[in-house]
Amino acid sequence: MSSLFDHQAGKGLTEMERPAIEGGGPVRQTKLFYGHQYIDDADIEAVVKVLHSDFLTCGPEITGLEEKLCKLTGAGHAVAASNGTAALHMACQAANIGPGDEVITTPITFAASANCALYCGARPVFADINPKTYNIDPDRVAEKLTEKVKAVVAVDYTGQAAELDRLLSLCHERGIVLIEDAAHAIGTKYKDRMVGSIADITTFSFHPVKTVTGGEGGAVLTNDDKLYTRLKLFQTHGITREGELMQSVPHGGWYYEQLELGMNYRMTDMQAALISSQLDKLERFSRRRKEIVARYNAAFSRIPEICVQEEIPESDTTRHLYILRIRPERLKIDRRQFFDAMAAENICCNVHYIPVYWHPYYEQLGYEKGICPEAEKLYSEMMSLPLYYSMTDDDVENVIKAVRKICAWYRKA
Repeated sequence: MSSLFDHQAGKGLTEMERPAIEGGGPVRQTKLFYGHQYIDDADIEAVVKVLHSDFLTCGPEITGLEEKLCKLTGAGHAVAASNGTAALHMACQAANIGPGDEVITTPITFAASANCALYCGARPVFADINPKTYNIDPDRVAEKLTEKVKAVVAVDYTGQAAELDRLLSLCHERGIVLIEDAAHAIGTKYKDRMVGSIADITTFSFHPVKTVTGGEGGAVLTNDDKLYTRLKLFQTHGITREGELMQSVPHGGWYYEQLELGMNYRMTDMQAALISSQLDKLERFSRRRKEIVARYNAAFSRIPEICVQEEIPESDTTRHLYILRIRPERLKIDRRQFFDAMAAENICCNVHYIPVYWHPYYEQLGYEKGICPEAEKLYSEMMSLPLYYSMTDDDVENVIKAVRKICAWYRKA
């Protein structure tokens, strides 16, 4: 993991600036990365148990995980998936999105939130963000609504729930499906309801930097029986063994039918066992992340050269990412230089995200810069600070000390 960041350290600073800001050396001697999984003995034992069992895939751990997700969130149905991107593709397919349709989403997200529309032959439409919360702005969504729009993919960016009531109202007035990309938001509540049970379809990711991990893995949740049936079909090649769905009389106990063209988006039982074990620690994971966020907010809200992400009162957030936003009018350096200065202090940050339509592939599709000015401004000013369960109090203080040090050195008079 360090190879992603070692070459960045100190670049963007001149030879004269670097020793001065170090002030006798960096705030810590070892690198602190922006994210890291936490695996304990219970997690390992859960996976080993599966390896000794009769099922490595399509087994009881899958059903167990799906039931646990339903119990946790209050959703009627859950379908495990191979990863979060697969979950989004499944969601769009279940929503009958196809060629000629449009899907509205945010540009401040991983590309999968928009790519899922392309997989179905539809066109992503980007709506700008709220400059305070960094989530998709329902007012901007309303401006993009046309007869071609089939769905809205609202991302719970950093773990904070999107403005779900407003988005649901906008969608349901027009018969549009609201897909909640909750890849960041396992454990988050919206108006005391767990994310996963609110939108028409909700997707989760269990990538290692997420709050809960399976190495890889995802899930799709819904309360709609018809959507659930479509999700199950598409996840497994479009094939069913359910007699009530078959078009012919079964030939025997081995019989199955392919009813549509689906994908192999199944999860393994090893992944499911790991995720289930991790979910048992979700409350603890969430509590620690909230403690770190509160400490960051208390420290950074008193530094005028930076600002912190605002949170809507409806969201009780389990934060996946912590975003530091610099104020260029108060600093002598830009975000790139700030990022490199943090690396020189052995605090390895990241940036989430490059606006999706800035990527060369989207440029080739005809998207141009400038269509979401708030998102583009945010991108130029933000970086993700370290945030994960196993960070120590000293780690947190190192991050705060590094930010204070850089802000003090590069403060404009």
